[in-house]
Amino acid sequence: MTDADGSVSSLDLDGDRAVSSSDLDGDDAVSSLSFEHVPETDQSFENALEKARNGERLTVADGVELLATGTDVEGIDPVRKERVLEAADRRRAEVVGEEVTFVANLNNNVTTACNTGCLFCNFKDTAHQFEAGHEGDHGGFTKTPEESRAIVADALDLGIYEVCSVSGLHPAFALNDEHHEILRAKSDERDLNYKPPEAYETDPGTYVEQMRAMSVGGVHLHSITPEEAYHARRGTDWTYEEVYRELKAAGLDSAPGTAAEILVDEVRDVICPGKIDTRGWIDAMEGAVAAGLDVTATIMYGHVENEMHRVMHLKAIRDLQDRTGGITEFVPLSFVHENTPLYERGVVSGGASDDEDELMIAVSRLFLDNVDNVQSSWVKYGNAKALKLLNCGANDFMGTILSEEITKRAGGRYGEFRSFDDYVDMIAAVGRPPAERSTDYRTIRRIDLDGGPYGPTLGPKADGSPMLEPARRGDDDARREDGAARADD
Repeated sequence: MTDADGSVSSLDLDGDRAVSSSDLDGDDAVSSLSFEHVPETDQSFENALEKARNGERLTVADGVELLATGTDVEGIDPVRKERVLEAADRRRAEVVGEEVTFVANLNNNVTTACNTGCLFCNFKDTAHQFEAGHEGDHGGFTKTPEESRAIVADALDLGIYEVCSVSGLHPAFALNDEHHEILRAKSDERDLNYKPPEAYETDPGTYVEQMRAMSVGGVHLHSITPEEAYHARRGTDWTYEEVYRELKAAGLDSAPGTAAEILVDEVRDVICPGKIDTRGWIDAMEGAVAAGLDVTATIMYGHVENEMHRVMHLKAIRDLQDRTGGITEFVPLSFVHENTPLYERGVVSGGASDDEDELMIAVSRLFLDNVDNVQSSWVKYGNAKALKLLNCGANDFMGTILSEEITKRAGGRYGEFRSFDDYVDMIAAVGRPPAERSTDYRTIRRIDLDGGPYGPTLGPKADGSPMLEPARRGDDDARREDGAARADD
């Protein structure tokens, strides 16, 4: 919560570090927040659009004008919006062409146990619920390294070639055995968020053990966010580069730039006061690239932030790419508000509008002149809007994601699995050529529309066969419907 003097206060909610929203109510919640950074500029919309059309590097003021369709008007101007979208679509065609790419991947999230207390998240379950002897049921899970290996091995047989793993910050998670020894010696320091594995019903193993378990059969392992990297070095003087180098040696191939949310600390202090700050996120990403890993970058928007915050975030990403060159894609993530503490406590009344989603994709394309790939997320947006965003500057359409838990828990309703046939049908319907890609975009295979049924070919066990047989696809459809029904409850 931002106080009248501009400071942010927090208190303990349900045992987690969180922001107080006791004096915020419904539609007035966001307007009650007072930020230093507001969407005001001395630039004009027309000048900003002309610079964008000419391919000039945009300033933060330019980006704000485009994202707001002019700060001289109230609300989003529909005519100006279309001009921004057209400029972004042209830029997309110039940079990456017409192909719409996607990847054959699996999500294997290791644990939902987490004490960070982010108000935008309903993925986590407070870690004390997982302790041995705890009474009461919960819907969370923790997987052992052996279970993770079995899940990946099964998916590998289906043709996937990427495993994405993003997990809660389980207090028993440590980088390796040495890290456990260090943390045990400091176990009385509560701010380290540590309890030994024997305190829990299920031992998640170490980060190194989980990386080794999931790195099987030539699969590409995409894991360890900046927040997880911080957790893997807490209580030590290890650098992020050292941590990522050890994880890379254990099988990690690239790192997801999630946990970014909004890279402006006055926003982070409201929505995720228990997380690392902006400088920490950037340091972690620089460490990952220094360790020889590709990284991605994200933004999670549509909650309490304004247009200035969003563009400041884009500037931080662009500056990071200028220094490292390691970012392979940028992923705008529209805030799914249902079932989240921000919504339940009245801090927000909803998420981003359709216009805001379109402009976020478009301005990301125009502002990030050093990041080639911009993703449209069908998990966040649903099929129809996600397809439209491919004409607003996006060129990538996510992946098959055989399991997706985070968005579903927050109230997302758009499913867990997308087959190659689904991709071909949808992408071809908007007149663009579908293409299978590797995680790093260095290998792209355009799909022949005269073929079918379609399946992955880039994976170590992929031979072009469909990933799931019809019976298994039917089972998965039933699970999706059940998940959507539970999200409605």
